Amino acid sequence: MSIEPSVRVEDKLFYNRYLVDAGRAHIKIRPHATPSAELLSMLKACPARCYELNDKGQVEITVDGCIECGTCRVICEGSGDIEWSYPRGGYGVLFKFG
Repeated sequence: MSIEPSVRVEDKLFYNRYLVDAGRAHIKIRPHATPSAELLSMLKACPARCYELNDKGQVEITVDGCIECGTCRVICEGSGDIEWSYPRGGYGVLFKFG
């Protein structure tokens, strides 16, 4: 039995592709002046790093590259901070390694 050398998650994510559905983001952030603790946690919790803080101190999302893992649904959807739905058929993440 051989042991594979450790591979970073970021390196594996690089091989995935994302087909953008222009104008139909599958995740939307509720407008806010000050982000909630849940939204701020997404800056570190999202494995694809889709969430970022803008220059006004608000959390924004770039859905291009989202791996549809559901982390943001678990953390934010109950608070109403986001609206999440699956992308339309044929769009979204295209996994290279299952």
